Amino acid sequence: LQDEIADKAIKLTARERRFIKFASVEFDGQIYMTPQDFLESVVEQEPRPRLKRKSLTHAEIQQLKDYTPPLKHGSSQLFRSLRDKGIISYTEYLFLLSVLTKPHSGFRIAFNMFDTDGNQRVDKDEFLVDDYVDDEQGLQRKHKVDTTLQIHFFGKKGDKDLQYDGFYNFMKNLQTEVLELEFCEFSKGHERISEVDFAKILLRYTYLDTDEYDNYLDRLLDREAKEKGVSFDEFRQFCQFLNNLDDFSIAMRMYTLADQPISKDEFSRAVKICTGSELNSHLIDTVFAIFDEDGDGLLSYKEFIAIMKDRVHRGFKVSHYEHIVEDYLDDIEKGTVYADNFRQLLKMRSRACRRLRRYLLYFYYHPDHGQSDSTRHYR
Repeated sequence: LQDEIADKAIKLTARERRFIKFASVEFDGQIYMTPQDFLESVVEQEPRPRLKRKSLTHAEIQQLKDYTPPLKHGSSQLFRSLRDKGIISYTEYLFLLSVLTKPHSGFRIAFNMFDTDGNQRVDKDEFLVDDYVDDEQGLQRKHKVDTTLQIHFFGKKGDKDLQYDGFYNFMKNLQTEVLELEFCEFSKGHERISEVDFAKILLRYTYLDTDEYDNYLDRLLDREAKEKGVSFDEFRQFCQFLNNLDDFSIAMRMYTLADQPISKDEFSRAVKICTGSELNSHLIDTVFAIFDEDGDGLLSYKEFIAIMKDRVHRGFKVSHYEHIVEDYLDDIEKGTVYADNFRQLLKMRSRACRRLRRYLLYFYYHPDHGQSDSTRHYR
């Protein structure tokens, strides 16, 4: 029986495992997240302790409708104000995760994907996902229950249409709400966070080992002469840039051709091309202080992009080590293997061996200690 349970767990994706772990309520055999569960799943490593999931009654499901505000009253406080007064299905969880990684320029594309008849409006039937499956985990079975998102978008009767302006504001507000949650965790009520806290947030979802993580912070501490701090607007602007990483990567490849390190001016120019706005010069100085490995004023943008992709996708995508391997194999195919890429691969191999040796020693002396499903940095 234990082997069967283990086999089923292996077949689950990282998102499915995380949804099951954080979902705190169920109804009619299907598990749901509350709005609070969703926020915690995005920024916390483990859910808050509980004995079991709460089983909702039909009456409680009906009551949730009264707590859900209409779309016109949406704000960047929506999920925090609802707390446990709402339900989010697994497919909606996937949708919300995708919202967090979308650049503002991609909001229209996302809307058009739902607008199947092209009338610039999305009705409830268009929004609902039809390809549910009868899975044993109770994630995607179709039930006749209105979720919080459905009520928020389409009203209590489900007869309202979702237009682009409302959809845009919802996505923008959700991104802001999650960023505010992260920022406030470090700001402790102040208007600015320190440069070190900014670095910790950036490295939060990466698969760096402890030595690497500490090296990034130590570099920043050594190079940051005077602490100015980072405001929320500056932090949000940088995170919006990170959602444009793919465009930034293309711009850099076209500009440098041979994947050469880039200067602050080149970095700033590429950011403006991709986002239409300029990053604060102090923010760029801070980024270079963190990621400029040898202090020559140049940034290895490939490694920067790989690490920041972990940040953007919050650990759900492949690690930056895998990005390096993929890039290296691509270079071999094209016959354009650069010494810098090869050095990165050797460095990666050395780090992996070091980490494996540390883990083996740890579990040799702590045989009963179980490993959690994530080795990400939630600091």
